[in-house]
Amino acid sequence: MAKLTLFYTDGCHLCEQALELVLRCVDSDAVVHQDIVDDPQLMADYQTSIPVLKSTDSARTLFWPFTEQDIKELLK
Repeated sequence: MAKLTLFYTDGCHLCEQALELVLRCVDSDAVVHQDIVDDPQLMADYQTSIPVLKSTDSARTLFWPFTEQDIKELLK
């Protein structure tokens, strides 16, 4: 079951960096990738903030830049 949602958009090099960082902390099946272009509300919320990482358990959110330690804290 996914523990994290990574909000991104195609072609975002920071989003690619964020995904690499996330995958150092969790298995790939623990992350849902959500392209903000698919949802007007997500686009309005995150278009200037991506990548954004959200915990599905606690609804806590990390805005870029974040570190491995930040991700580990988010998972607690």
